[in-house]
Order: sequence, then C-alpha cells, then structure tokens
Amino acid sequence: MALTWRVHATLSRSAANGPGTRFVVWAQGCTLGCPGCFNPETHGAGGDVRTVEEVAREVLATSGIDGVTVSGGEPLEQPAALREFCALVRPSGLGIVVLTGFARREIEADPELSAAVESADTVIAGRFNARLRLGAGLRGSSNKEYWAITDGTHRPISRTSRRAR
Repeated sequence: MALTWRVHATLSRSAANGPGTRFVVWAQGCTLGCPGCFNPETHGAGGDVRTVEEVAREVLATSGIDGVTVSGGEPLEQPAALREFCALVRPSGLGIVVLTGFARREIEADPELSAAVESADTVIAGRFNARLRLGAGLRGSSNKEYWAITDGTHRPISRTSRRAR
C-alpha cells in the first residue's frame, strides 16, 4: 500500500522559499503551537491526502527548478512520509531544504525524526519565537538554526562533523 501524506499545498515555482527556484510542499498538521506562527492555516489535521509518490512525481516532472523546500504545518509530524519523499527526490540531484519547529537536539534524539531528514541537504530547525522575528529569510526567528546534513554536493556530512558545527 502506498504511503500517504497530508499536504496543505504545493507550489511549483518559488523564489522566496530557499536558494534558486524551488518547488515547495507545505505539509498539513502541526501541534507545536508556536505563538505568532506564519502559517496557522496549516495546523489542523485536514489537508489533501496524497501519496508520497504522487507528490514526488509532481516535483520530478517540474522543469527548471533548483530544489525543493518542505515546510508546513510541521513536516516532522509525518516523518515516514517526509523520509520517503526525500528518498524519492534525492536521486534527481535537486537540493532539499526542510523547515521544522523541532530543535536539532530533538531531531537527533529521535531515530524516526533523524531518519526523516537524512536525505535532506539542509534543515532549518527550532520553534518560531515571535520576539526574535527576523522578517526576512527562511529562519523566521533568530533562534532557528541552519543545520547542514550534506556537504552541498548531496554527500552526507559525518555525524561527528555535524555536531562540531
């Protein structure tokens, strides 16, 4: 049986959601409850139920993009779907950025969450903090951390190197 994913929306071309022209997937559902969140309409448990393979096919059929950004909602609240999606997109060479409210330490402490981002290039991690709002860029608030999973050529950075950064 195909793995399903609750998706709020997709956008085939965006210049505002990461480097270059990106395909964006907004996952549906978030229970983190960060006050002042930019996407409260993505928090509920609804959304379109699609197969992960269908969403990946949509990305791979889109020409002229430099990468994919997965946001939400909270992508890591559907870790199996995120993991499969990244694994399906990774061989194409497209860069993958995941925006999450989970902190890096929470992700590294949970094998399921760690596995969900292992094929991403960059994770932007941490709860949104309205008092630290940036108003520009991908982080949203200055407490959020850029976390490189690969070296930019899609080769994984060793776990010990990742922790040293």
